[in-house]
Amino acid sequence: MLAIQAENLTKKFGLVTAVDQLNLTVERGEIFGLVGPDGSGKTTIMRLFSGILRPTSGEAWVLGHAVSKEAEPLKDRIGYMAQRFSLYGDLTVMENIHFYADLYDVPKKERTPRIERLLSFSNLAPFKDRLAQNLSGGMKQKLGLTCALVHTPEILFLDEPTNGVDPVSRRDFWRILYDLLREGVTIFISTAYLDEAERCHRIGLMHQGRLLSIGSPKEVKDLMKGELWEVRCEQRMKAVEILKLLSGVKGAGIFGDRIHVLLENRDGAQGEMEKALRESGFEVLSLRKIPPSLEDVFIATVPEGTG
Repeated sequence: MLAIQAENLTKKFGLVTAVDQLNLTVERGEIFGLVGPDGSGKTTIMRLFSGILRPTSGEAWVLGHAVSKEAEPLKDRIGYMAQRFSLYGDLTVMENIHFYADLYDVPKKERTPRIERLLSFSNLAPFKDRLAQNLSGGMKQKLGLTCALVHTPEILFLDEPTNGVDPVSRRDFWRILYDLLREGVTIFISTAYLDEAERCHRIGLMHQGRLLSIGSPKEVKDLMKGELWEVRCEQRMKAVEILKLLSGVKGAGIFGDRIHVLLENRDGAQGEMEKALRESGFEVLSLRKIPPSLEDVFIATVPEGTG
């Protein structure tokens, strides 16, 4: 049985279409990443799948339950971690965990060993008596995850869980997710970090409520048509404007101190690009063909002028 399935799932808020005809499936036991910028519909999709919102049209099934009609039976089988820290700052780590255990009716006899395991799992044991408001950003996220896991869900929905968290805490958080995966938990995660998307089994690229592409990170990268070249030269902004006017260039953008140029896959395109730059007075410091990153693919996929 599929963990998640959506067919033409649509959610509108007045005249705004937050999710537009979403179609996807998620297998049990995989990490599926929903990738896109703020406002692309990721949080709305999470809330639809969790039964918090009702769809305007279409339908989604989570663990075999239609979310528009059978959201209540799902509550004990899924965990949901919101984007913003939503626990109680004036309660300790342990008090927050017990509060969520009460909400989910976790039996008293199962509670102590389960909580001790989760504290060890998340490395929160030394901080169990600390007020939640006094935790670091990374520890707050681990506490949120622990509370979402206290009832042993089959699917875990994580809405940008590492947003604003330092790199070390992000690494630790993903280590925990992989441990959960080995225990059979299905993980549906949204992120704006494209490097994190590389860690998922499959991803969906979102933009303005629409799913642009779906597949493994490699499959999504392979959808990019053309050759990607990296150019290093001075006056990058001016160089990009010149490159965009060339007939063989499908796209160009600045990536740090370099320019990424998507060329048509034809003989001579690279030579024409280099010649145009030199004739315009640019010293080309280096020029090499590179494999595309997910960021390259996303930028190339999003229609011009729809940022």
